Amino acid sequence: MTPESVNPPIAAPVPLVHEEVYTNAPLQIDERDEETLKTISHAPTVVEAESFYVDFEDGDRRNPVNFSPARKWAITINACAFTGIVAAAASSYTMGYSSMIRDLDCTLFQATLGFSVFTIGFALAPLVTSSFSEEFGRFPFYIVSSFMFVLSEVMMALAPNVQAVIVARAIGGCFGSTGAILVAGTIADIWLPHQRGFPISLYALAAIASSGLGPMIAGWIEANPSLQWRWIQWIQAIVSGVCSISMLLILRETRSTVILVRMARQVRKDTGDGRYRARSEANKPCLMSMIATSCTRPLRLLFTEPIVQSFSLWIGFVWGVLFFLLDSVSGEFQNIYGFGVGETGSIFATIAIGSLLGYLANIYEERLYKKYVHRKGQEARLYIACAACITLPTGMLIFAWTARPDIPWIVPLIGLTLFMASTFVIYQVVFIYLADCYGPYASSALAGQSLCRNSLSTIFPLFTSQMNDLLTYKWAGTVFALIAAIMIPIPYILFFYGSRIRGCSPISQKILEIEGEQEKPDLEKS
Repeated sequence: MTPESVNPPIAAPVPLVHEEVYTNAPLQIDERDEETLKTISHAPTVVEAESFYVDFEDGDRRNPVNFSPARKWAITINACAFTGIVAAAASSYTMGYSSMIRDLDCTLFQATLGFSVFTIGFALAPLVTSSFSEEFGRFPFYIVSSFMFVLSEVMMALAPNVQAVIVARAIGGCFGSTGAILVAGTIADIWLPHQRGFPISLYALAAIASSGLGPMIAGWIEANPSLQWRWIQWIQAIVSGVCSISMLLILRETRSTVILVRMARQVRKDTGDGRYRARSEANKPCLMSMIATSCTRPLRLLFTEPIVQSFSLWIGFVWGVLFFLLDSVSGEFQNIYGFGVGETGSIFATIAIGSLLGYLANIYEERLYKKYVHRKGQEARLYIACAACITLPTGMLIFAWTARPDIPWIVPLIGLTLFMASTFVIYQVVFIYLADCYGPYASSALAGQSLCRNSLSTIFPLFTSQMNDLLTYKWAGTVFALIAAIMIPIPYILFFYGSRIRGCSPISQKILEIEGEQEKPDLEKS
């Protein structure tokens, strides 16, 4: 049993039809004291092969999908806030280059290396940590990761040399990746499928818009001679610390399999009967086996599944260009328009504005999906992506060809806003479409694209200055726009032929078998 098959993200555990449900399971054992009976009576069981499987009652408040709306939103907002803080920390780092290079006597390449290594943690850490969250739950990981992220920010603020900055950035990326890998799962834990549209959009908005808000604020901190790069890190540490305390107070465990294991453990303790167990404890692989699976399956999907390959390459390129721009926009507007560091920071507000426009576009996409899902299936998710693949290179060309002294600075920013709106749409479509297509293997498919996406975003900034020096800002942007244009057919091919491509995939056929087995009990009940 794989980690993903243990807890399908679409529903709470449901007893199989051929099993007999005993809502008064304590009658099956020896008499116990009254308190023990009360404990078990709240843990419905399913008898199977001389075992009593502990499950949730209908409407059980311990089941995360039955949390109150207020608690669901409190958890969602806190988790998304952590995602936004990590995204802001990733991008705001670039605004402190000048003072950091001066104070630490380092080169621009060394400073840029600190920017790049942050995303290495995003690429690699989730391959291992996802298995630990399967074993120990999401809540401990949120708490440990958030506090370690705060410590990495403090370490950076106190760094005596650039090597310490690079190490701190790598550590921050590893622990900050929790914001990327767990939040989507948390949303799936507590919201039913038809309720997830807005929470997932909020998560994507926090991840991308904060990439612009962070540098916008950091630019004015850098512009103050008494603050500069160290105070960029101190302020991030303070905000992260407040968020960590909030998470400690508000978040709860949301992984249903972990909650059921704890319930079964308590029943075994109270009754002394070892036959009570959670369904996820049956044939459960060891932790090392789970880690091996979580490390290898995303790679297998990435290298063998055309849908995962094409979307990973597409979003990987887009993400690489985004980090290229985060690293180069400041210098471009300083050199062309004579902007100060505070003014160049304000330019990044276009990322937040573009993300908001992309969010509005996805609201329209949800309407299209509900209208055409019965006809197109999963491919109904791709209508807006077919438009975004055209507006993406268009925005890049506007930015590249209008950023010059004789054209007002607002014009290239319009192109940058169009690029960011398209990026937001593509980012969210990739997440939702892969999740729809790969069902029980969704987290592996998403981990594969995350590995590709963050690997490219690590590499692109390393040649930013060299590429701009060699080709100029205009032609460097043009090259990227042409590559984006070459990728325009990707969503169209999947829109028209996606179902056929999946039909030729052994993994997709296995997913259909799993989904068929899950639907079979419902049919038998009806």
